[in-house]
Amino acid sequence: MLSYTFHENWLCRHSEEEGPGSPVLIPHDAMLAEPRSHAARCGINGGWFEGRSYTYTKTFVPPAEAADECWLLEFEGVQHNARVYLNGELIAERPYGYSNFYADLAGRMRPGEENRLTVVADNSDQPNSRWYSGSGIYRPVRLWRGPKDHICPDGVRIRTLSIDPPTVSVSVTATGAGTASVQLLDGKTLLWQGQANTDGTPVTAVLPGARLWDTETPQLYSCRVQFGQDEWAGSFGVRTLEWGEKGLLLNGQRVILRGACIHHDNGILGAATWADAEQRRVRILKENGYNALRSAHNPCSKALLDACDRLGMLMMDEFVDCWYIHKTQFDYVCHFEKWWQADLKAMVNKDYNHPCVVMYSTGNEVSETAQEKGIALTRAMTEYLHSLDDTRPVSCGVNIFFNFLSSMGFGVYSDDKAAKEAQNAGDAGKKKKAVGSEFYNNLAGLLGDKAMKIGATLPPCDWKTRGAFAAMDIAGYNYGIFRYRHDLKKYPNRLILGSETFCKDAAAFWDLAQREPRIIGDFVWAGMDYLGEVGIGSWEYPDRAPEFEHGPGWISAGSGRIDLTGKPLAEAAYTRVAFGLEKGPRIGVRPVNHTNDKHSPSAWKMTNAIESWSWNGCEGNPAHVEIYARGEKAALFLNGKKVGQARLRQCRCLIKTTYQPGELTAVSYDAEGRELGRSSLHTASGHTELRLLADSCTVRPGHLAFIRLAYTDENGTIKPLERHRVQVSVEGGRLLALGHACPYNPDGYLGQDTDTYWGEALAVVLADGPVTLTAADGKHTAVCRLNAQ
Repeated sequence: MLSYTFHENWLCRHSEEEGPGSPVLIPHDAMLAEPRSHAARCGINGGWFEGRSYTYTKTFVPPAEAADECWLLEFEGVQHNARVYLNGELIAERPYGYSNFYADLAGRMRPGEENRLTVVADNSDQPNSRWYSGSGIYRPVRLWRGPKDHICPDGVRIRTLSIDPPTVSVSVTATGAGTASVQLLDGKTLLWQGQANTDGTPVTAVLPGARLWDTETPQLYSCRVQFGQDEWAGSFGVRTLEWGEKGLLLNGQRVILRGACIHHDNGILGAATWADAEQRRVRILKENGYNALRSAHNPCSKALLDACDRLGMLMMDEFVDCWYIHKTQFDYVCHFEKWWQADLKAMVNKDYNHPCVVMYSTGNEVSETAQEKGIALTRAMTEYLHSLDDTRPVSCGVNIFFNFLSSMGFGVYSDDKAAKEAQNAGDAGKKKKAVGSEFYNNLAGLLGDKAMKIGATLPPCDWKTRGAFAAMDIAGYNYGIFRYRHDLKKYPNRLILGSETFCKDAAAFWDLAQREPRIIGDFVWAGMDYLGEVGIGSWEYPDRAPEFEHGPGWISAGSGRIDLTGKPLAEAAYTRVAFGLEKGPRIGVRPVNHTNDKHSPSAWKMTNAIESWSWNGCEGNPAHVEIYARGEKAALFLNGKKVGQARLRQCRCLIKTTYQPGELTAVSYDAEGRELGRSSLHTASGHTELRLLADSCTVRPGHLAFIRLAYTDENGTIKPLERHRVQVSVEGGRLLALGHACPYNPDGYLGQDTDTYWGEALAVVLADGPVTLTAADGKHTAVCRLNAQ
């Protein structure tokens, strides 16, 4: 079947309202436009956005020949409790907002006449998520059209059998019996051609000379299948995957996962899944040293998988955040028993042909894994995934310490507690008491990262996790790095994955993983900042965040090595050094205008340093400078004069000095005092200008342009203390989002003007053709012109 985007001419309204609604373009995040207040029942988790039910409508006229054809609508994600109606008849539903699903239109349409499609996305049952979910038809919609006897949309599966010689199998499932013609191609070059039965029986294809897919050379090939009057096309990579005592092997070679956890939102775009935004964040994370992503804590989008395939990023696709024990009052637990198998199958169908997907995760911090019932469920889900796809291992992220605490009754969620606290949250000014996972997040924030990691070493933590770990292929440890050595010895067949880790542990993980192949990898929380769970990873000061209680002014977690706009922070520089991708030194400077000031607390932030030595007006202030390098020690020089030296521990050291403008230089040394490397930061001049820095100088109509607003000197050096209100206008496109990276942002991202954060902000434009963006703050003006491709 051929598929077409089905994104135009939709109307959207609040379900309880009358009238046709307003025009929207799919993908559409309806929640991003809602008010934020103490009355919002999602509270801290959802960024204080109001949850509503939305009704989308669209009319279309199928041609007369449609009566003899198969028509399917594919919804990649509707948030949530989706119900699809055609001419008033319910034709599909899906409670889980992250599952791909289909609505069959055949036999229900009126060919040659106007048909009315209605989609209800009811996200009013708040709270139902521990992060910002978004609302509505936030992922793409596609129309599949083909003959009655057709290839099923997920009916072609491609599996690598061997890399020497390169050999794959292809299976085809269709609604009619017979044979299908299969072609495997490299561009326009035919590599192999053959026939396959349409009952799913695989055929084998040898591809002499085919190049392998891996993280450095992500070679992709295309597959075309013809069955009668129908056809199918898709891409695949030739790669093998093994796991065992030698670790995780990609094409027979060990690969260590340098991973990052990410949520599904695209920063200031909200939950809307734009393919260009997914491509951009994969590119940025790859550039900053990560070779793997964890889709936390739900199945990721097809666009994200496509980007990972193209760029060579590995993916651990995760299923859910909860099983049968609630974390919020109306979360997936309400639907788990009825839907878990169908939703797991949808995830596998989506992932199967993507070479980037190397692992499935059945859940995140599910305290059920401490119970006999939960251990049995862990095994059942692992076995079910193996029955759907035996080419990939199965894991589950288990917080070892919190599993023990929950088994003792601490922080355990109950509907009664949640209902009471939801009511409390509705009373403005009344502080909400944390329950469930929010309790644990608060505990970690107060006690710090060491308390969680040390707690995980207690013997009962082993007792409450070993059953579940035995029921999965790879044991997922959330914040359990202090257990690694002990458990490798005690459980000689166990493979360990740091499914969620702290940034500051990157060097310790990497050094240990070099020696211990059964340590599969590490996924830092978080790779890129995300909406919701407001403030949990944030170090902010009162001039940016007037209150530290994480009320409605807060919008994002602040927990990212990459900020909400895609800018790498000093923690990203540290991570590259820790992973041995560069020797360093790299320099991070804690905000000199706030040295020694109290900031909001978080265990998930290693530092709030940025790579800048431009702190105008701070002359004479104490300055805390961090140096990241591989080596024995590092020294710091200011304007040629040595101002400090320190030993490097876990690739980091801190040197205190006094801020003066000029050149700040870090030098790293080995144990014998030989210089290993040096780098410098320079102070910006007194000149200030507003620059517009686009990701690309061209843009295609219908695609996104990302344009950074930055205050710099004449040489392009960023000036972080320049803070202005910037007004933006666009010609040749539509301003989809505008905002800055501070987790405290009362404005949101849908306005025409924005504050700046450390001298910067970001605009995202949907292009119609050539784009001109103008930005002005009353003193500075800048214009960016992008040519149309």
